[in-house]
This record gives sequence, structure tokens and C-alpha cells, in this order.
Amino acid sequence: MSEQVRHVLTLQCPEAAGIVHAVTGFLVKHGRTIVELKQFDDMSAERLFMRVDFAGQDGADLLQRLREDFTPVAEEWGMDWNLRERGQKTRTLIMVSKFDHCLNDLLFRAHTGELPIDVVAVVSNHPDHRSLVEWHDIDFHHIPVTKQTKPAAEAELLQLIEQTGTELVVLARYMQVLSDELATELTGKTINIHHSFLPSFKGAKPYHQAWERGVKTVGATAHYVNSELDEGPIIAQQVVEVDHTYMPEDLVAAGRDSECKALSNAVRWHCEGRVFLWGNRTVVLR
Repeated sequence: MSEQVRHVLTLQCPEAAGIVHAVTGFLVKHGRTIVELKQFDDMSAERLFMRVDFAGQDGADLLQRLREDFTPVAEEWGMDWNLRERGQKTRTLIMVSKFDHCLNDLLFRAHTGELPIDVVAVVSNHPDHRSLVEWHDIDFHHIPVTKQTKPAAEAELLQLIEQTGTELVVLARYMQVLSDELATELTGKTINIHHSFLPSFKGAKPYHQAWERGVKTVGATAHYVNSELDEGPIIAQQVVEVDHTYMPEDLVAAGRDSECKALSNAVRWHCEGRVFLWGNRTVVLR
């Protein structure tokens, strides 16, 4: 008997009667068993979002055959779709500056298999984290950025992305603003993290600013990058309650934890095909 294999189908398309039937009928016809099916009908946008995790017997060129056979179904319903093996690791490039907590967290989760990512390289505008990255047996690339060298630095980055076959870029507290051209080039495949005080507390030491205002919550937001600074489509957020006993350094520590959790959630959901972009919003089928 052939080994059972799992695949994940994701799609979005204009809402219409019969789409779910068409998808499930296709799977039945091909001897597939649905393990998990989640969908969301956005009535205001008249759009359907769906993720199907299914299993069945393996076979020669199975993924290619499933894709070829599903293409007419997708074309009939005007679907934007993707079909891949479940558990396939996403080739990921991480970018970081001075703060290393998110980098450390991502590398640990990747190493333990908690995140379905293959970290192909780490890029930084500072050399500080080379030893940490190379300890994980991952290539480290120091690409300094100044106002004068920014175009050349971004060109070098794009070349590295192409050379490594990068599918996802993660800005793990990378403290450089991407140009509009680069942000557009990486639309839908770049995730950033920032503290949720934005835009209330911009600039240096936002947690100290928050402490001076007596905030009662701290948190973080992970989002896709677009040309609007820290205002791309939101994927995940974390909030932690704090009180008057928290000193600025306590707020910083709580914020670090929030940033790590929000970013790892966003990366996981993206790689598992649970995040759908629609305009400046996301649908996350968790």
C-alpha cells in the first residue's frame, strides 16, 4: 500500500454558489480525504477564502497531477490558488539590526521544528550577530546601509534573495526603512514586527515614553510590509496587561516577549497557508 501524504490547498475567489461543492467534489474524485477545511465568506466584499488540508495515497508525480487537474476548476471559478505539500518548509531570509530577541526566537523555533521554515540566510546592517547566526550553521551577510549606499545595499539584498530562492523575508527588528520600490517588489512575502505603541510613541525609547504616560497594556503587531511605514496589513498581535508597578525596563521586557510571540505566530500562519491578503486587510484561517 502506498504511503499517505498530506497537501494543503488555499484559494480565494469571488463568492458564488457551488464553489465548496466543486472543491470537495474534486478531492473525492481524486481519492482524497479532507483533514481540515476552513473558509470565510466576506459578505461585504463578496469574496470567499478557503484552506483545505487533505490526505491520500502517494503516487508518482502526485502533486503535479493534482495541480494540472485542479487548474480547470480554478479557472472556472476565477480562483487565486496555491497547492503544496503540507509541512513543506518555506525558504526564509531573516533581517535584523541591533536587537536580537526576535532573531534568537526565530532561530530556536526553526531549529526545534516548531516553525516550518528553512532559514537560508540572515542579513544585518550591523556585524554584531554573526557568531550567533554561524553557530546555527546559517550564512550571515553584513550589508551596511547609509543614505548614500541604500540603493546598492537593496540591490545586493535582492540578488541574495534570488540566489537563495527565498520565499519569505522576515524583518526581525530590522531598523531600516525599505524603499517604496523594494517594498513593492516584496509585497505579500515580507513580514515586519513593531511595538503596538505606534503611532502613539514614535522615535527613541518608546517604552520609556509609554511609562511616562502610565500605559496599562503593552504589545506588538506583526504585519506585511508595504510602502506605508508600519501600516501594512496586520497578521498577528499580542497584548499584555501591565500596571503602575512596571518600571521602563519591565515594559521593555514585556514588549520583547510580545514581539517574539506575535512575529512567530505571523510567520507560522503565513507558512502554513493560513493568511490571505485582500487589499489592506488579511484573513487568517487559524
